[in-house]
Amino acid sequence: MISRIARTSARQASRSSSAVQQARKSTQVAVEHDVPYPELESYWMPFTDNRDFKTNPRLVDSAVGNTMTMTDGREIQDGISGLWTTNAGHCQPKIIEAIQKQCSKLDFASSFNMGHELPFKFADRVLDLIPNRGFGKVFFTMCGSSAVDSALKMSLAYHRARGDGQRTRFIGRQRGYHGVGIGGISVGCITPNRKAFSGMTMPNTSHITHTLDINRNAYSKGQPEYGAEFADDLEVQIAMYGADTIAAVIIEPIAGSTGVLPPPKGYLEKIRAITAKHGILLIFDEVITGFGRLGSPFATTYFDVTPDMITCAKGLTNGAVPAGALICQEFLHDTIVDHADRDPGSTVEFFHGYTYSGHPLAMAAGIATLDVYEEQGLFQRAAELMPYFEESMHSLKGLPNMVDIRNCGLMGALDFQIDPTTPFKRTTDIFERCFADGVLIRHSGSAIAVAPSLITTETEIDRIMEVLSKNVKASAEAF
Repeated sequence: MISRIARTSARQASRSSSAVQQARKSTQVAVEHDVPYPELESYWMPFTDNRDFKTNPRLVDSAVGNTMTMTDGREIQDGISGLWTTNAGHCQPKIIEAIQKQCSKLDFASSFNMGHELPFKFADRVLDLIPNRGFGKVFFTMCGSSAVDSALKMSLAYHRARGDGQRTRFIGRQRGYHGVGIGGISVGCITPNRKAFSGMTMPNTSHITHTLDINRNAYSKGQPEYGAEFADDLEVQIAMYGADTIAAVIIEPIAGSTGVLPPPKGYLEKIRAITAKHGILLIFDEVITGFGRLGSPFATTYFDVTPDMITCAKGLTNGAVPAGALICQEFLHDTIVDHADRDPGSTVEFFHGYTYSGHPLAMAAGIATLDVYEEQGLFQRAAELMPYFEESMHSLKGLPNMVDIRNCGLMGALDFQIDPTTPFKRTTDIFERCFADGVLIRHSGSAIAVAPSLITTETEIDRIMEVLSKNVKASAEAF
């Protein structure tokens, strides 16, 4: 660490000697004396209490399977699949080999007016996971956030191509998370997300009520019995704004980031029926639920409800290379392309894309990821493990301050009472205690989320639950 600090000081000393640079350098040198890890100061970390982290850093050195090794040598069991991401576990050899091989052959090729073969192959493989549902095209993006923004744009393009350009309203759902783009936080409704950027959210967005009903559904196993009627709130908004102004409804089949909210029985079916009746597109955000999390390729296949678009990422490449995708119904593509063919001034049917759409390394990682899922039978493995995970989660019922346990597939959450004087401090404390005991879980508001990989064993699930039980009790005694 001393050598790192020395390198930091040398780098600072080589900067310009202008007055502004000298003042900046003086500040940085002072910081080196005031903080324990000055070599961590340059990186502004996302979604993190930076001051706290840089006082007590948690740095991962390596990972394999479900185990992460920290820079201090400690081993941590990954109980959240990276970030709902490494469905097949860390550093799967076939995925790593595919990335290395592709990097030595072709590191980058633009997808603007040229291309390479891998996105076409990968798109076919993705569509093979959801046959006979009308999906016909895959539009690759950089991540889940960009997949959501692509879906919003495609919705507008589709309605405009049909002569319904007045359909510009989007309806999301309370407690929904759809990434961090302006479009995503506009249709999403995680309070801190919207509050921080409320002055710049998109107009013509509104939200139906969320489906969490602890009074009636506490400690449900899988889909709650009650709550399908929450879908009727969509009809209220349609009556308020007019169906002919609404482009699309976007929801997570299971809201993940807000603390795992499975849909009540019949809810998704009602949402689908309402949108179809009014000519409104339905987008399922499956960034978390896609690629085996429910023991099925997608929530679409698990719940047997077919939307018009699916956004996905994370498990798409097992997190090994950033990538996202928008999977759309064939009719969306055909309508937009046919309209462009009738426009003599149009040379690009869908004026949208990213420099890294279809990136060679991401496509190679994605193809290898699907190979791993198939060859190791991981979707089926997850399906077989789901009942054990469910019973293990619900074995924690009765712990101090707990008000609910929810689960669906290999994802679950414990919900706790909120102390108004220190909101969410309890779940943060539980997270920190579990990490100190060698297990990584996720804290989100009043909930603790668990999402083990598809290669997790019953023994590893047992350990997660033992550590959770111990530290929920210890946290309750502390405050």
